[in-house]
Formats: sequence, structure tokens, C-alpha cells
Amino acid sequence: MVVPFMTLYLTQSRHYTIAEAGFVMSIFGAGAICGALIGGRLTDKIGFYAIQISALTGGGIMFIVLGQMQSYMSICVCTFFLSFVNESFRPANASAITHYSQGQNRTRSYSLNRLAINLGWAVGGTIGGFVAARNYHLLFWIDGITNLAAAVLLRIVLSPTRNDATPAMQETAPRTDKYLAYKDKAYMAFIAFTILYAYCFFQLFTTQPVYYREQLHISEAEIGIIMAMNGALIAIIEMVAIYKLEGKRNPLHFATIGVSLLAVSFIMLNVFPGEFWLAISVMLIITVGEILSMPFMNTFWSGRAAKTHTGQYAALYTIAWSSAQVLGPGTGSQIAQHLGYHFLWWFIAGLCIVTAIGYKWLEKKLRT
Repeated sequence: MVVPFMTLYLTQSRHYTIAEAGFVMSIFGAGAICGALIGGRLTDKIGFYAIQISALTGGGIMFIVLGQMQSYMSICVCTFFLSFVNESFRPANASAITHYSQGQNRTRSYSLNRLAINLGWAVGGTIGGFVAARNYHLLFWIDGITNLAAAVLLRIVLSPTRNDATPAMQETAPRTDKYLAYKDKAYMAFIAFTILYAYCFFQLFTTQPVYYREQLHISEAEIGIIMAMNGALIAIIEMVAIYKLEGKRNPLHFATIGVSLLAVSFIMLNVFPGEFWLAISVMLIITVGEILSMPFMNTFWSGRAAKTHTGQYAALYTIAWSSAQVLGPGTGSQIAQHLGYHFLWWFIAGLCIVTAIGYKWLEKKLRT
């Protein structure tokens, strides 16, 4: 709830400028990178269960603390530590999914997790909008309490003392392979291509809505419908699609198709006329591309990770997305402002094509 409304909270409730609010969000991204890096290392040392419990508990407390901060400096400091603690959950959670699933159903397992995330995002965003209209500070309390509730639920259901599937001790990684993920050249190439993909994908939630409002003259209510389509379609379609496709081809094959469809969607904005229905068509193609790419990206990294190093691999994958979250919105908006949306969409489409070529090259390289 807090993150989607953080910029509005800072500008409307705290009366900071949009530039100051943007800086706070950049700090959030920086904290996410650090949290993913440390969280991944600690996951390999002490296990995914302990890190998830710590992240949910610490994040819940930090959400409540952040809501009480008054000065700009204290908000910046608390935002960094909130993001650092909260985002350390992601690599641990990804490692947990790898542990609980098996090779033949791993992609479906990640898709099920994505289904939960999309439903949570949709429900949280909807309720958060009503709450923010009345009291922004309640967002921090609700987000904090739900984090703490998740920690309690995790403790009840998946504690090593209550669930035999949860390991009590983490397997120790060999000392000679302390930085195994970072020495995996193919995986580092995959991370580089994923940063490019995520950079392009984040335009969907930042520059694209502004373009719809300013250039296509679509109302805020219609933009909300378009954005909601993405989560709803993923919730309805993705699990079925993954069930049909899992194991049929190399994961990078599907990722290549997904990124190519993302390129097509941005090209459509420059080539085809239209307003609301053009935006609907673009979102449909983006969503199909997302369904074909993201679950299989998870399959790829988890398939390369040794059992004792899943935290490292998951951390690098999380960092790729966090880095794009820092870079994408800021640079995309600058390009749009100084060079225009027309240039931006061609630029983003070009990056997508480069990424698709990169994934296909990596697929062929690993095959040989």
C-alpha cells in the first residue's frame, strides 16, 4: 500500500516538491539493491526461513516508524532502512520457492507466487486508494500490521519445528565457491539483459500513464482500468499458460518471445493512431509478453543455482530489477521531456530488441 502512494503522500500530505519526492523513491531503490545483496548472502549462510521472518518483522516495524517521521532527513533515512530490511525478503523468498518446488513444477510455482503478488497488489492498491483519500498515515499502520501478520503466519505454517519440509539448518556453501554466482559468466550476461528488460518494463507504470493522459487524452479512470487489466489477466491466464508450456522449450526461448512482444507494444504507440482502444491493445500485448517472459526468467536463474548458492543467484536477479527501478523512471521521464515521447518509444523498443537478441544468443551459447 505505501509504495504506490509514497509520492502522493510526500507531495500532498507532507508538501514536499516532486523532485524531493522522487529523490526519496530513488533512496528506496538504493535500499532495495543493498537489501537484496545482503539478504541473498545471509540466505546462503543461515537459511531462507530466518531471513523471511526477520524481513517481515523488521519491515512491519519500519513501515510504522516511517509513518511517524516528520523531517525530510528522517524520512529519507527511514525509507532507506525500510527498503533495506523489507527487500531482503525477496531473495530469501525466491530461494524458498526453489527449495519447496521440484524441477518439473518450478515454473508453475513461481507463477503461483506471481499470482499472489498480482492479487495482493490489486487489492492493496484499491484499498490503499480509499484509505489515502481519508488519512495517509493509516497506510503505514496497515502495511506494517500486514507485514507482522505475514510473519506470524509464516511462523505458524512453515517453521522448521512445525513443518518437516523446512530445513532447520542451511547447507553450508564450499569456501572455494563463495562467489559462485558472480563467476558464472552466462548468468551475469543474463542479469545484464534482464536489467535492460526491466528498464523497459518499468515504463509501463511511470512514463506510459503520463503519455496516455497528456498525449492520448485518456482519463484517469480509464488509465486505472488499463493498468488493472494487467494484473487481472495475469491472475486469470498465466497459471494455465505456464502449465501448457512448462518443459516444452528452453526458458530463454519463451523469454525472447516475451521481450519481442514488449518491443511490438512500444512500436504500436508510434505507428498506430487511437486513444483508449490503442492503449487497451498495447496492454494486452504487454501482458502476454510478461506471461511468457517473467516466469521463465525465474526458471532460468533457479535452474543454474547450486543448492547452497540460491541466495546469491536470487539476490542478483532481485538487484537487476531494483537497479532498473532506480534508473528507468528517472531517465525515461527525462528523455520524454527533452526529446519527446515519440523518440522514447523508439528508444525503448530498440532496447527490447537488443534484449531479445541477447537472450536468444545466450540460449544458443548454452546449447553448444
